[in-house]
Amino acid sequence: MTEPSPRPLLLLADSAGGIGRHVADVVAGCAAAGIAVRVAGPEGLDPRFGFSARGAVFVPIPVADFRRPQALAGTVELARQLRRHRVDVVHAHGLRAGAVAVSGAAWPGAGAPAVIVSRHNLVPADRGRAQLPAAVDRLVARRADVMLAASSDLAERARRSGARDVRPGPVAAPAAGLTGDRAVTRGELELGDRPLVLAVGRLAQQKDYPTLLAAARAWRAVEPWPLLAIAGAGPLRAQLADRIAAQGLPVRLLGARPDVSRLLAAADVAVLSSVWEARSLYAQEALRAGVPLVATAVGGIPELVGDAAVLVPPGDPRALAEAVVRVLREPTLRFRLAAAGPARAAQWPTQEQISAGLLELYRELSACRRARPGGEH
Repeated sequence: MTEPSPRPLLLLADSAGGIGRHVADVVAGCAAAGIAVRVAGPEGLDPRFGFSARGAVFVPIPVADFRRPQALAGTVELARQLRRHRVDVVHAHGLRAGAVAVSGAAWPGAGAPAVIVSRHNLVPADRGRAQLPAAVDRLVARRADVMLAASSDLAERARRSGARDVRPGPVAAPAAGLTGDRAVTRGELELGDRPLVLAVGRLAQQKDYPTLLAAARAWRAVEPWPLLAIAGAGPLRAQLADRIAAQGLPVRLLGARPDVSRLLAAADVAVLSSVWEARSLYAQEALRAGVPLVATAVGGIPELVGDAAVLVPPGDPRALAEAVVRVLREPTLRFRLAAAGPARAAQWPTQEQISAGLLELYRELSACRRARPGGEH
């Protein structure tokens, strides 16, 4: 007798990029397998990531910061959706969505669906309020049926918080290689014969751009003078722009860019200065494209890149600057990294494999739920 298809609902908070794209890829995998899937999250996400266009039913639900009263409204609405559509698996992405998911699933009449929580990032604690995220972390870890962790340090954190079942939760970057004409892109950036050092990511504290700017200041003496281009938007743009102007740094803020693969095709070195990362999508894109990468040895980066990148300590502008200059000046190292990146990337799971694994997990938890006393049959 064929098992009934699972009825999953994917829940996420507001997303600027990586998580939203990942959820869209999972939706596409569900649709290809003939599984009806719902996606819930703040209004505006559907046109941004195209969940409906990929086959999902999108439901607007406020997924507010768990430190704000609006979070209760999201919990109540989620519980209503779970009851109305007889959802049997909720897959929440991120701690904020996880808090809403475990609370909504436990709401009277919600049907007690199984809950999966994917941890993609650490949640920074506000000064003076460090205990609240930790308490929510424990609540989510202990109530979730399965925790998926994007890196081994997140997995260990989930276990320490009391999670019963912790499994790997990789996220794949877009598979596109280098696109566009290198000479054309370099001409648009007015580089001439200058090397291009490229950073990509949200202009936020996690990326530690102040350390990167300090490194750029240190390599001004290199001939020809390298240009650091930073693609991304975020709350620190004005602060970074002021520092670049005041210090006369060889840095250009490009804003949010949809053409990272074009920029990588023009780059001589990719750089990642973050204080923490799990499976950085930008690091994955750089290695897949064969662009030499210099990155901080934080979070899941060492296990992600292996020996296919030059790793430096976080918060050390001198080490970062020296590593970038070394890659630029040593052709043998540059060529080794250019070859090692795609070889390393070939070892990572593909999006198709990730989606297939998630579908199998949805089926597993759906079957377990039906087997419970009082469960659906």
